[in-house]
Amino acid sequence: MNSKKTNAPTNTVTRDVMELCEDTGNIYETVAIIGKRANQISVEMKNELSKKLQEFASYNDNLEEVFENREQIEISRYYEKMPKPTLIATQEYIEGKIYYRNPAKEKEKLQ
Repeated sequence: MNSKKTNAPTNTVTRDVMELCEDTGNIYETVAIIGKRANQISVEMKNELSKKLQEFASYNDNLEEVFENREQIEISRYYEKMPKPTLIATQEYIEGKIYYRNPAKEKEKLQ
């Protein structure tokens, strides 16, 4: 995933709603597009984080051997500081990097 290379802000930004919905003409459709992309990004980030943390998993059943792993903490902090999936998806939408289509509108054009 290229979320590391995104120029999405790390905190909330106020956006002009009318500017966001210029392409679709419908704010609800725009929010649905951004929401679906944010879910995809979230799943990708979760899988990526799980793979990285899996390297540090211990399979011992002894509770006394639990210890803090410095590398594991740094990885977790890195992912916490990354922009949230909704901000990444919104930035991708603004930059035109999201492909979307509406089958209902395509049917109307054919008729």
